[in-house]
Amino acid sequence: MLVHSVYFWLKEDVSAEQRREFSTALRGLRVIDSAQTVYVGTPAATPERPTIDASYDFALTVLFTDIDAHDRYQIDPAHTDFIAQHKAWWTRVQVYDAEG
Repeated sequence: MLVHSVYFWLKEDVSAEQRREFSTALRGLRVIDSAQTVYVGTPAATPERPTIDASYDFALTVLFTDIDAHDRYQIDPAHTDFIAQHKAWWTRVQVYDAEG
């Protein structure tokens, strides 16, 4: 199994409507066949602790059966279209991939 975790920091001038569109577009990645599970969220309202980074705007977690499934996801038109349509809205993207 491969867990693909992606964190997005959006530009300050992204409107509330654009944020809703961004969230919807992230959820749209569920159509990609090689993705077993797709979770989209925002920072949780957990108590602040020194080890928590809640500075991001959106989190995307995708589970894959293996690296090959991940690689197919990366080149899937739904994924590449998402990037092309929304990359101007973020200032930072951080990816963490873990195998288990």
